[in-house]
Amino acid sequence: MSRFSRRDFLITTAGAALATRLAGSAAAATTPKRGGTLTATWGGFEPQSLFVPAGGGSSPYFTSTRVHERLLRLTVDLEFEPVLALEIKPAADFRSYTIKLRDKVTWHDGKPFTADDVAFCAMEYWKPISAGVSLDALESAQAADPLTAVLKFKAPVPEFFLKSVLAGKAGLVIPKHIYAGSNIITNPINNTPIGTGPFKVKEWVRGSHVEYLRNDNYWNPGLPYLDRLVIRWWRDPASRSAAFEAGQLDIGTFNPIPIPDIARLTKDGKFVAETKGYSNSAWVATVEFNQRREIFNKREVRRALMHAIDRQFIAETIFFGRAHPSIGVIHTSNTIFFSKDVQDYPFDVKKASAMLDAAGYPVKDGARFKLSLVSAGWFEENVKMGQYVKQAFEDLDIAVDLSVPDRATSLKRIYTDYDYDVAISNNSSGIELIPGTTQYYTTDGIVKGAAFRNATGYSNPKLDEIVARMTIETDEPKRVALAKDFDRLASIEAPILPMVDLEPVTIARADVRNHSTTADFMGESWAEIWLDR
Repeated sequence: MSRFSRRDFLITTAGAALATRLAGSAAAATTPKRGGTLTATWGGFEPQSLFVPAGGGSSPYFTSTRVHERLLRLTVDLEFEPVLALEIKPAADFRSYTIKLRDKVTWHDGKPFTADDVAFCAMEYWKPISAGVSLDALESAQAADPLTAVLKFKAPVPEFFLKSVLAGKAGLVIPKHIYAGSNIITNPINNTPIGTGPFKVKEWVRGSHVEYLRNDNYWNPGLPYLDRLVIRWWRDPASRSAAFEAGQLDIGTFNPIPIPDIARLTKDGKFVAETKGYSNSAWVATVEFNQRREIFNKREVRRALMHAIDRQFIAETIFFGRAHPSIGVIHTSNTIFFSKDVQDYPFDVKKASAMLDAAGYPVKDGARFKLSLVSAGWFEENVKMGQYVKQAFEDLDIAVDLSVPDRATSLKRIYTDYDYDVAISNNSSGIELIPGTTQYYTTDGIVKGAAFRNATGYSNPKLDEIVARMTIETDEPKRVALAKDFDRLASIEAPILPMVDLEPVTIARADVRNHSTTADFMGESWAEIWLDR
């Protein structure tokens, strides 16, 4: 059987250091200028819909968050700032929260935004669809008056936890008068969403771009600075590099261009590279084991295969040093919950081979067993990781059938049909672990057809209990201890292998100002970006 060698697989790394100087956020001393069109992209493909209520990954998240806002946002210093809510205050027993809203906020169709919208979102959208277990304790949501909503819970809810949910991916606010009485997930308005944000959808030209226009009735006077925003998609990173150089692209988030191109584009100061703005959306590349298959339902097999993957090689070679091996299931950038006290899986082919022998899978007729490896085709690096992991498993005499489907097919095979044995995927999560991180491991994260949740079928009552306790623990040091318990158990059970923690970068023209200023820049409204032209 032919093999790739590590030397054959090697990709030449860029010699120059990543340029992080002159970030747009650091150049905001100049008075902002109004007007202009910003053309943006991200390091992935076109979404299946401009807004996907159940999540749907980064593509629809990127397109919907110019339109839909949240009650709060999180700064790069991990402080909560008001957006649609001026104040969110817990009761003494943490079983209810009072939310004071901004006055004179309207939806894009002119209807007023009120506490009825928040109550509707809480009970009809956040709890059953977007937030999952995180709002399991929510009993009721009511409008005390047009600008005051009250959330009541059957158990105590930690303040940082709830605010993180409301400031996170699950907390987008949608209009009651549009969605009430409909299926939120399939409502056709998701292709032309209506929100309170600084930009309105003008048109979506499928296969090309979505165009937004300035919301002249935005609640924050004077914003947005831009007249027009265009999000375009290019099929590959090299095309995005060419678009930057041709003046067709102003800003791209999450590694929009090949890493070797970064030094070349930024060397003369026309473009900048910024690594801030991702702390509340930390990315990981993962290997996921389908435990509906008998072989991969055995923990010993999963752990053996983890030892077969050289994660340092992936970080240095495939990601050109813009990643590092993961430690446990919590991203190393998470300054609140990260811990090194977890089960590790150092690269050791001999150990992996011996573990497979002991698990009852010795080599017979030239192979131990055959597996289907699906590498989700939404990132160029996934293609290379698929090739490498195939090679690594074949070195253990495992027959591997590798496929790299397009985005739509990858989503269907992994998260709807469960049509894989082992999958290479990616996920991002916020500082708060519930639900962003935990939903990949908990039983209630198994939602057929819901992308970027528990597709492995892994279910463990002990781990579910730890997460349930985290949702009601109001003492923050005790919550941190529970998070470490969760990390340790998930690492031992190994339903998913976080291979490498990514270090995303935003590329922008030097005259794009005031970007990358929040903890999740990719998912913020961009109302404050302006063009120094």
